[in-house]
Amino acid sequence: MSFSWKRNLIVLWIGVFFCSTAYSISIPFLPIFLNTSLGVEEHLEAWSGISFGITFLVSALISPYWGSLADKYGRKPMLIRSGFSLAALYYLNYLVTDPYLFLVIRVLQGLLAGFVPASIALVATNTPEKHVGYALGVMATAGATGGIVGPLVGGFVSHMWGNREAFLISSFVVLIAALIATFFAKETKVNRTATRSSIREDLRTAMKNGPFVRVLGLAMMVTVSVMLLEPLLTVYVLQLGASQKDAALSSGIIFSAVGIATVLAAPRWGALGTKVGYSKILLIGLLGGGIGNLLQFFFTDLYGFGILRFFYGLFFAAVYPSINAMIVKVTEPEFRGRAFSLNQSATQLATMIGPVLGGLLGGWIPIRYVFVINGAALLITAVIMIRRRQDDTDVSQRSLLTDDKLAVK
Repeated sequence: MSFSWKRNLIVLWIGVFFCSTAYSISIPFLPIFLNTSLGVEEHLEAWSGISFGITFLVSALISPYWGSLADKYGRKPMLIRSGFSLAALYYLNYLVTDPYLFLVIRVLQGLLAGFVPASIALVATNTPEKHVGYALGVMATAGATGGIVGPLVGGFVSHMWGNREAFLISSFVVLIAALIATFFAKETKVNRTATRSSIREDLRTAMKNGPFVRVLGLAMMVTVSVMLLEPLLTVYVLQLGASQKDAALSSGIIFSAVGIATVLAAPRWGALGTKVGYSKILLIGLLGGGIGNLLQFFFTDLYGFGILRFFYGLFFAAVYPSINAMIVKVTEPEFRGRAFSLNQSATQLATMIGPVLGGLLGGWIPIRYVFVINGAALLITAVIMIRRRQDDTDVSQRSLLTDDKLAVK
């Protein structure tokens, strides 16, 4: 390569860190913003779920289009496009006073987003093959670290000045990410004269890869179950006794607890996965995360709830890095960038479904019971994974028996 892939990795890590920080400064506190700044009082849970989910629905639908443009013109232009667009849209959120107009801006955010997946794709396609797994693992920590810093900053800003000002800070932070991408990110593997495959061809290729399709299905199931709680945690913190004034700060600390656990545990799960296999580590993460969510039903004390969220995060930290490693394992190098793009679309679609479903459930049943649904979903996913592994083992054993019989004939 004509440039240092390690330097590029550092630059893109910083960009994703700032972008993820910008997101988590303001978005986790949407329920409070809708209530206190936009005057939404009735059906707050449903409004929160729709506000969360609609951005990801639009993003999932438009992502293949941006991916095809990235194949033609490069990933760096996509970083620049999405970075400056998101900076402008966060600023518009700061100015908005009508909840319906706020939903329109959330739709535009979905249409123009894509900084993080473009960064991951750039790393995946511009890093030497033998270092791709390591580089993707490092990139995963950027989002987790932003998920730690952002809620704390957002909680502090909301506590000191207000939820509206949190969007102003988000706009400034994501602008830094856009500038970093513009001036420091490098891309060399772009062939603008080559014939690029269509989205339909990419989908057809993906559907022929059974293990890859199963990994996508697994990622969607996990994401839907986890995102059930995304629009409800802040509301639940209020129900646990936090005052309206302190709710944002308390929610920020609880949101960050999972991120801190992820940063501490994810590298260790990754190292263990290289020794014992990522499917086993994924199974441990699903079982631990499922049990952790079930236990949260019994904790009605704010501090105990936060501590339990941390321990839940220690186990769940094994899930997404294992899924990413499995994608690398079951796809060919020349298809890997598109594979991660399809995975992004699948998880964004699930990220849309989860909050909307969670918001509706939160308005129908007590939020405590949503933790039970979440935990049960993760445990069911683990059982399905165990059954699938057992089926694959049985098929392999039958194949070996058949080979032995043929060998003696």
